Amino acid sequence: MSSFPAKGIEIREVAGKKALDTFIRVPWNIYKDDPNWIPPLLFERKEAFSSKHPFFKHAIWRAWIAYQDGKPVGRISAQIDELHQQRYNNKTGFFGLIEAPDDPEVFSALFEAAENWLRGKGMLRVIGPFNLGINQEIGILTEGFDTPPFVMTSHSARYYGAAIEACGYQPAQQLLAYELSIDTYAIPTMMPDLLDRIGQRVKVRPLTSKTAETDLEIMRDIFNDAWQDNWNFVPFTEEEFRAVGKELLMVVPDGFIQITEIDGEPAAFIVLLPDINSVIADLNGRLLPFGWAKILWRLKVGFPKKCRIPLMGVRKKYQNSMFGPAMAYMLIGAVLTPGIARGGEHVEMSWILDSNKATKKIIEKFGGVITKRYWMYEKDLS
Repeated sequence: MSSFPAKGIEIREVAGKKALDTFIRVPWNIYKDDPNWIPPLLFERKEAFSSKHPFFKHAIWRAWIAYQDGKPVGRISAQIDELHQQRYNNKTGFFGLIEAPDDPEVFSALFEAAENWLRGKGMLRVIGPFNLGINQEIGILTEGFDTPPFVMTSHSARYYGAAIEACGYQPAQQLLAYELSIDTYAIPTMMPDLLDRIGQRVKVRPLTSKTAETDLEIMRDIFNDAWQDNWNFVPFTEEEFRAVGKELLMVVPDGFIQITEIDGEPAAFIVLLPDINSVIADLNGRLLPFGWAKILWRLKVGFPKKCRIPLMGVRKKYQNSMFGPAMAYMLIGAVLTPGIARGGEHVEMSWILDSNKATKKIIEKFGGVITKRYWMYEKDLS
């Protein structure tokens, strides 16, 4: 525990269920006057931070709450991912879950706690925010504050980026969110000819309940192959992807997960996810008394007009061939068709690295436009 008596700030490490509950609820005060913030589901947050979550099979973490005059006003976490260390061997730790008022002293105190813990564990560099790992929510919103976040993406106060940089951090990577209209998306002019050239070699099929277990493992294998050279990539473990798949299959209608095969070999996949945020916005984080039934009922009677593509992958060997853009087109078309049938109007594709010129080009040819920007930050701890 550390304190800054001049400002009435005290930093306490999160220990125990009561403290974790307080940690989870900090954002409610930060965003109480922000109409675009969507309160997360409390039970989902508790599961995400449970020691049973598969992320913690390969990672350790600590979390802190900033108290000012005895009231919780901010929070931060620090993580060390063993899979990241094995892959990169660069003694880099993460920070995440940063929330604080527009007060530089609170930000400074929180980052000091996280950085000291990481240094104590031998880390020489820190990057973030990861909430909590690379395959979960990441980034600080820096553009696009005037619309609510899509499902499984983050929202930030306008001052966060400057406040983090004031603590000695530098921008490390920009992430983009593209949005396109489902019913008017553009068909690239070269696509019909390209599809004629590949003939019958490429087939698209949906994931079904009968094939779900096998297909989820196929999707994990494709994803880990497709993104292996991506910025700070860490592979999904089997247990992590099963957990993701379990959540997806609860809310994803038929046809919203598609897989392509080339000559019978699984080569690419895509997931279209209904924007659950528009369904839970008025629940204030609570599902009682009906639990998941309330969300599923709302999805059935009033399907969201917005969807998000959170997962997509094309095997690396096809990415720079004619099959890469062809499969991307076929997959996007395959999921947008049932999306339109359900009443969907807009889809967000995120996150896309600003440096990923090939993917950006494909999305822009479909008519996608950038609607939100996020930054990741880094700092030398040596």
